[in-house]
Amino acid sequence: MSESADSRTKTLNFNVGVLGHVDSGKTSLARALSSTASTAAFDKNPQSRERGITLDLGFSSFTVDLPDHLGDIGGQQQYDSLQFTLVDCPGHASLIRTIIGGAQIIDLMMLVVDVVKGVQTQTAECLLIGELTCPRMVVVLNKVDLLPPNKRQSAIEKMTKRLHKTLESTRFKECPVIAVAAKPGGPEAPDTEEPHGVPELIELLKKQTYLPKRDPGGDLLMAVDHCFSIRGQGTVMTGTMLQGSLAINDIVEIPALQVTKKIKSVQMFRKPVSGAMQGDRVGVCVTQFDPKLLERGVVCTPGSLHNFYAAVISVRKIGYFKGSLATRAKFHITMGHETVMARVAFFGLSPVGASEPPSDTTPPPSQPCSLDTPFTFEREYFYQDEYVTGQREASPGPDPEQWALLEFERPVTCPSLCLVIGSKLDTDIHANACRLAFQGRLLHGFEDKGYAETALPHLRIYKMKHKEGQVERVTDDYTVIGRNLFKKETNLQLFVGLKVTLSTGESGVIEGGFGQSGKFRIRVQGCGKSGRPDILSHIPRIPLGVACVPGEVCSVFILPSVAPNPLLHTRREEKTKTFGKRTSPISSSLPHTCMLKSLRHTNAHIFMHEHN
Repeated sequence: MSESADSRTKTLNFNVGVLGHVDSGKTSLARALSSTASTAAFDKNPQSRERGITLDLGFSSFTVDLPDHLGDIGGQQQYDSLQFTLVDCPGHASLIRTIIGGAQIIDLMMLVVDVVKGVQTQTAECLLIGELTCPRMVVVLNKVDLLPPNKRQSAIEKMTKRLHKTLESTRFKECPVIAVAAKPGGPEAPDTEEPHGVPELIELLKKQTYLPKRDPGGDLLMAVDHCFSIRGQGTVMTGTMLQGSLAINDIVEIPALQVTKKIKSVQMFRKPVSGAMQGDRVGVCVTQFDPKLLERGVVCTPGSLHNFYAAVISVRKIGYFKGSLATRAKFHITMGHETVMARVAFFGLSPVGASEPPSDTTPPPSQPCSLDTPFTFEREYFYQDEYVTGQREASPGPDPEQWALLEFERPVTCPSLCLVIGSKLDTDIHANACRLAFQGRLLHGFEDKGYAETALPHLRIYKMKHKEGQVERVTDDYTVIGRNLFKKETNLQLFVGLKVTLSTGESGVIEGGFGQSGKFRIRVQGCGKSGRPDILSHIPRIPLGVACVPGEVCSVFILPSVAPNPLLHTRREEKTKTFGKRTSPISSSLPHTCMLKSLRHTNAHIFMHEHN
């Protein structure tokens, strides 16, 4: 909402993104709609004019009477007019990071489709970006003047049906489709012929508007997309107000440069205003600042934002991305208007945590997990070699709750809970493949440059390893000796008390070490029907089959065998840190559990499962 300095007229600003494949006529459509242009509108960049395509975000606007459905809110009229701010985004594949930045500041998306060519590669990517960032969409079929007049209507109807079928599986399945000719005759044609369908499009946009959340409270956060100087005035930073408000004489901070400046004047599309609030498109003038230092970034209330060297995010894979999401892989991470390379490590609920009943926030099986999934340093998480999908043959369903650790190549500045998009922008732009890999929400940022030593050790993330050993012998009615499970230098006291349950009903524990070579004793505590442990009533060297599933109690099954030196399969749990400084097991008081089962061969190996 803006209020002009020379009047009390209140205008609701509504941001509309213009997205689509390159050369679909987005800039021509923005020009046909707009009455006021900003300094960066309609490809004023010399390189844009030379190449004939949009290279950066362009902004323009037009104002209409306030629609009736926005007139009376709470019994009183809050606004007098409605201003549409058009955000003209590039369409070229190499500029997708600019498209993502522009899409995060819009209230409604116009997806421009060339009616002759239909949905193209970047059309699909723009549609996906809109799904991640925007609640509503209008599809504009442009260039209808290129269709033969006698086949025009049937071609429009055919393309409309095809688009509705494409949108069935998206959040925009009921969105309206309208046909226009923004620049009849093409971009080189003279401006003598009026655009076709533009008045109808304006009426459709008015019907699609809603009252977006506009809160002047809280800290200021403004996304800056252009910065230039005006001789005798100062430096102007133009951008969109993401949260909070500002006014003349306010002190603002540019966190990327760690400098503060005083606001000299504020304008909205060349009109002076006394201030601005969330959702407004403004230009802010400051003095004694070199515009070359800030091409794109954020401006905020001093001290409200910080630089992050790493972060923990909630994560959800984008279904159209065909590759796997591997831990330790590098992705392009877009947060706000910044895109930076980062190494990613995925983790989820530990096997014990996965068996717990779902929380109240767990969605139904048909719904994906929320990006606002809580994260806490007090909980144990399970290390994953890659992102785990829920689409499996045995039990298809939504992906389980998962998180990721992002380690940035350079520090980034962004607010908490901001949207995070991971991409593979180095993929061949001519390949027919989705480059957007995952989305998420920033949950915790690490401001310390030495976070690897100071913060990561507090992350309780573990992974599993396997080892094997053998049964040495049965020494008496209650004791079994094992070997080759531990190294001789291992501190076996950390594993004393590991519980096991025998198939005949007896239970036992690891009692301690045996000798100096890493052998260990298993003490059988229960008794069978004979009054002594049934396992010991057999031939002393009975092979035992043992395997392990974390979180369950061990059970041993007797295997018939004639092998003189039978082998035992067992596993132990040892919890060691995955991130941060690598240490020995965390604590001897941690629970150690495993499950043993029969292995159908005579010489059964020991498999040890340990948490790292």
